[in-house]
Amino acid sequence: MPAIDPQLPRHPRWRTSSHSSTGGGQCVEVADVPTGTWVRDSRAPEGAVLAFGHAAWASFVGAAADGRL
Repeated sequence: MPAIDPQLPRHPRWRTSSHSSTGGGQCVEVADVPTGTWVRDSRAPEGAVLAFGHAAWASFVGAAADGRL
């Protein structure tokens, strides 16, 4: 977890998409933090975490919603 800054949460509240299946398919979890959004693999929660700033995350979500990804 990229918790280098003491202001960042040590145990963020992770959430999974409602589009995710419970059958063990590919899935990610996201957590909102003061600096933006963190993303991790739900099957490897102790693994790597991607950290996006607010603008980068908004751009990604917008592109996904518009079908540009």
